[in-house]
Amino acid sequence: MRPSFAEISDEKILSLIRKKKTSEKGFRMLMDKYQERLYHHIRKMVIEHDDTNDVLQNCFIKVFKSIHNFEGKSKLYTWLYRIATNEAITWINKKKRKSTNSIDGEDNILVQTLRADQYFDGDEVQIQLQLALRQLPEKQRTVFNLRYFEELSYKEISELLDTSVGGLKASYHHAVKKIENYFKEVQI
Repeated sequence: MRPSFAEISDEKILSLIRKKKTSEKGFRMLMDKYQERLYHHIRKMVIEHDDTNDVLQNCFIKVFKSIHNFEGKSKLYTWLYRIATNEAITWINKKKRKSTNSIDGEDNILVQTLRADQYFDGDEVQIQLQLALRQLPEKQRTVFNLRYFEELSYKEISELLDTSVGGLKASYHHAVKKIENYFKEVQI
């Protein structure tokens, strides 16, 4: 029985990528191992399925172009998450610059999009949580997503975002308080 890609070590994948003959196979293994986790991470940031796929594709293009520069100073998934996070933030900022909608208009579009999205299986509380997350500054939203949804430790998030653990704890605390206040206001 062949092991699944999830069971294959990062070291094995990287060694395959570094050899010309097996580079393509190694990269496919890397994608198969991390694609779903990265998708969910990106999805929590950009919300829409189609946007998530675009960001994920950009992420893997960037990984493909720079995998030979990976020095192994951090875990491979930490490096991949950092790239995915940066690509998602870049996407969000580009979308904000293009958007001429008001915040209320954007919220209505978000709610309509989530309700129509066949890949979104949340209820009204989940929709309100997404609206609450939209109200957060980018850094607080990112820290909240990584800590709450991805269940990463502050140390792991610190490596991803190149920020101090103390600063992350403060950002997470502020994010939680703002989300709690949002839910008190909408009274769900």
